[in-house]
Amino acid sequence: MDIINRKKALVEEFSPMLEKYSKLTKLWIAFLIAVIIIGMVAFVLQVMYGHEITGMRDNVVWGIYIINFIFFVGISYSGAFISGILHFFKTPWKNSISRIVEIMTVIAMVIGPVFILLCIGRLDRLHYLFIYPRIQSPITWDIIAVMTDLIACFLYLYLTFIPDLAILRDNSENLNLPKWQKKMYKFLAIRYQDTPSQRHRLHKITRTMSTIVIVLAIVAYSVLAWIFSLTLQPGWNSTIFAPNFIIAGLYSGISVIIISMYFIRRQFKLEHYIFQKHFVIAGIILQILALLFGYFTFTDYFSKWFSTKIDDTILLNSLFSRYFIEFILANYIGILVPVLVIFFKKLRTVKMITFAAVIALLGLWLNRYLLVVPSLENPFLPIQETGPEYIHYSATWIEYSLSFTGIAAFLLIFTLLAKFVPIIPMSGIIENEEFKAKRIQKKDSPDEFDI
Repeated sequence: MDIINRKKALVEEFSPMLEKYSKLTKLWIAFLIAVIIIGMVAFVLQVMYGHEITGMRDNVVWGIYIINFIFFVGISYSGAFISGILHFFKTPWKNSISRIVEIMTVIAMVIGPVFILLCIGRLDRLHYLFIYPRIQSPITWDIIAVMTDLIACFLYLYLTFIPDLAILRDNSENLNLPKWQKKMYKFLAIRYQDTPSQRHRLHKITRTMSTIVIVLAIVAYSVLAWIFSLTLQPGWNSTIFAPNFIIAGLYSGISVIIISMYFIRRQFKLEHYIFQKHFVIAGIILQILALLFGYFTFTDYFSKWFSTKIDDTILLNSLFSRYFIEFILANYIGILVPVLVIFFKKLRTVKMITFAAVIALLGLWLNRYLLVVPSLENPFLPIQETGPEYIHYSATWIEYSLSFTGIAAFLLIFTLLAKFVPIIPMSGIIENEEFKAKRIQKKDSPDEFDI
């Protein structure tokens, strides 16, 4: 079969994913929109009445908004890092999951910074950050890093979309899609014809962008860590925060990738593209990151305990008493369960690896919670004669609804993008088949994982 007919066959194969919305998909989209509407109501109330209707007070000026910001941005930076690394692999297996990682990266990068805006009491002064920036402030560094990384990730995602957009443009007559969507394919494909010279040039540019994205991911997340570590706040003033944040981001990113692979594989019946070996490889990476994250976490807490500084001692006593259950779930269950699941070969099934990823993701979110809230409840300079409602933090329904709105927006954008471009790159499938043909010519028998 020549390359033109193969492209037509792939368009026919993936056309149901692009054309049809099943009843379950429609209900899923309606549910996500309903969650977002509730979140918008909560946002309007917060703007009208201020932070008084949230759990944030004079002591705990940050709550689950900043936790969600760290969490989503960590997913984005890890996705950018993993996507860039995958691009350097010439093995065919990476093509089946590359687009999942790329889409996840951009969506998380868009949603994460929104939670910072929710922390600002006066949104009408937001433009001051751009008009009167202070280069001495790590927050200014973070704004520059986030904006730069966002632009780079958008450009990188678009470059990886171009070959598939060209395939969809050339075979649009076989697709039952709205005219605006077909015109969009034509416009975004920018006259790409997949000639050898164009393909070589595109691969070269994409490889360069992947290198830039990897560097930006490391730098940007390090800057975010410095916002915490360059203060005297108990629990934050640590030199290990930058590498700790990077490992934690990778840990959350690989967890989201595994969970996404599971549901996409099941929803679209893509077992012939996303194999169990994809989950095993991702699970082994998850196990390695769990061990590294556990080591950094133990080192951080051990140094605080061994130093016997009064402020650190008070913070640890709070963690071991008021937050004992959360501490166990975040730093024991959230680390040991993924390690043990991947350690035993019999447990390396698709469902068990996905279960381990869910536990890791929830544990990491709790770890970020323990990083922010207990530290702010035990400040370096305590405020005198304040009531317990000002000392201790308890999130309100406003904060929870806006947090779930962020998750719903992430899932909704992911769902809609999967209806615009196939979630498995068609150009990647063709590259896999070409790679397989070359191996057959060399009398090197490929296995199923090559496809």
